[in-house]
Amino acid sequence: MKYVLVTGAAGFIGYHVAKRCLEAGCVVVGLDNLNDYYDVALKESRLAALRPFDAFTFRKIDLADRAATEAVFREHAFDTVIHLAAQAGVRHSIENPHAYVRSNIDGFLNVLEGCRRADVGHLIYASSSSVYGAVTQMPFSVHQNVDHPVSLYAATKKANELFAHSYSHLYGLPCTGLRFFTVYGPWGRPDMALFLFTRAILAGEPIQVFGQGRMRRDFTYIDDVVEGVVRLAGAPARGNPTWNSDAPDPGTSSAPYRLYNIGTHQPVELLRLIEILETCLGRTARKALLPMQPGDVPATYADVEDLAAAVGYAPSTPIEVGVERFVRWYRDHYRI
Repeated sequence: MKYVLVTGAAGFIGYHVAKRCLEAGCVVVGLDNLNDYYDVALKESRLAALRPFDAFTFRKIDLADRAATEAVFREHAFDTVIHLAAQAGVRHSIENPHAYVRSNIDGFLNVLEGCRRADVGHLIYASSSSVYGAVTQMPFSVHQNVDHPVSLYAATKKANELFAHSYSHLYGLPCTGLRFFTVYGPWGRPDMALFLFTRAILAGEPIQVFGQGRMRRDFTYIDDVVEGVVRLAGAPARGNPTWNSDAPDPGTSSAPYRLYNIGTHQPVELLRLIEILETCLGRTARKALLPMQPGDVPATYADVEDLAAAVGYAPSTPIEVGVERFVRWYRDHYRI
């Protein structure tokens, strides 16, 4: 994993993964289109933290631009591609569906084509816990069928998994899909609950708590996520020799294709997250308890046994520690 392409390098997870790869001595090319889905200044700040690394190069590119993406793969010989760029957000996908098809479908296809033509050794790509959709059997396992998405965002991520499998099967491209479970931490996304709650509480404003605060999420600290991504990057997907076409396993294949959950295996109720945040901020939140929003699910809960067996993944950051670190970063970054 010496020469790495990280798409979405100005994003939350992309920034942290690029930084970790650079610290490990890799040469990293980062791509991002710097769209205005959320504060572009935050994205620029992340890039500013990466630019001091001599081995880092940034290119502002929209992956849905086929010609521009093809040019990147012609100009570089990547050992590994870590594809984290996407149009994120479950609720936003209901309001602006075309943006999700352009970014998450067209963009992903262009990355797959680039990897195929350049003979890239391993493609790791971001899927999402959202693909579990209407599934209620928990903990969620990659060996379950996920054919009932409840948002367009989830449907595009499921489509990514299907596209990746077809390329693994047709061209032998090693593809590893990662279903992220509610990632949080320093440099996080402003549209996520922890960021929104922190901003509102410090401003003395009420927070909107959907699902009456009873929703449970498998909150996963960013350092634990990055550890899983980097470990997998050095372990390209291989075909499962025991895969049986009469009883097909959705998480593996006879092709070099794998799916993994990245979570903590410890779901936390939203009201408990708020309690921890109140303690860290030293302030009490004013809560506006609201019903579930369209596209949301009542709970997420990751089975991470496959990832633990594959690369020794063992998330180690308690929610209390992770939230405290986020609050410390938030106060420092925004000088509060």
